[in-house]
Amino acid sequence: MYSIGPLTVAPGERAQGLIPVGTSSYGVELGIPLIVVNGAQDGPVLCVDAGVHGDEYDGQEAVRRVLADIDPATLRGTLVGIPCMNTPAFEAAARASGIDHLNLNRIFPGDAEGSYSQRLAATFVEQVVPAVDAVVDLHTGGAYGEIAPLVILQGGYEDLATDLALAAGHELVWKGGKWGGTVRHPALAAGKPAITVEAGGGTYREETVAQHVRSVRNILRSLGMIDGEAELRDTYTTVSGTFARSAAGGFFVTHAEPEETCKEGDLIATISDHYGNTLEEVRAPQEGIVLWVRRIRTVRPGEEVVIFGEVQGEIRS
Repeated sequence: MYSIGPLTVAPGERAQGLIPVGTSSYGVELGIPLIVVNGAQDGPVLCVDAGVHGDEYDGQEAVRRVLADIDPATLRGTLVGIPCMNTPAFEAAARASGIDHLNLNRIFPGDAEGSYSQRLAATFVEQVVPAVDAVVDLHTGGAYGEIAPLVILQGGYEDLATDLALAAGHELVWKGGKWGGTVRHPALAAGKPAITVEAGGGTYREETVAQHVRSVRNILRSLGMIDGEAELRDTYTTVSGTFARSAAGGFFVTHAEPEETCKEGDLIATISDHYGNTLEEVRAPQEGIVLWVRRIRTVRPGEEVVIFGEVQGEIRS
């Protein structure tokens, strides 16, 4: 038997349910929706989550599809799917919660006595992390931007999580992620491999759903949970990320796309006023790769417009 939150699932069975976190102002129970497939054979427990940001839809659909397609009779181990971690943010069609307006992906491990988002993070840490062996966190660039297909491998945890990161199948490996408080942090702190897989954004695309599905299935193969050999690249490119922000704000127009290479000084985007006067030019600070570009045209002073990736090296599988 496998137990997580309110669910106890027999080998060879599947179940779904909600780990309660709180109640909305309308009296609706809120929490973490779970889909669990418990394999008929022993193996690791993998958690795949999406919807930490409510406006990132492709990963949510990918989780549902992977879980629906898994046959518990042939699965080795247990697959735990969280199709939408942050339901208030999803209902608000926004990056942050519509209840307390916090960015869930910056506040882990949370606070059991705090606001809804803080309690949500704490519930994940207290009830999900101890019940799983590894975590794969699916993201897109959100409604505001589009990101190149890549995996984030937390700096300092390479020995723990590199194998999982390479199995995601993307050429670009973002080493670092200097900000804290993400889903992967409490899992890594507990000694369990955890990665963030990024792709797409700007709008929902079937192509991005398919990319996430391929990543998760390849990870399942790499862990020996489903049949087949994991497909690995010969080499992977490691990058670090530099965020460019608007100083003046205005109307944003990009001149480069995610995954494009750039040289130092290349024009990446312009920001103009309503009369067409250029207020700012965004240029590449160094040679590298464009990782993320803004898709929404309105930009306010201080908001992110581009993420540049400086090539650090390579990993050979």
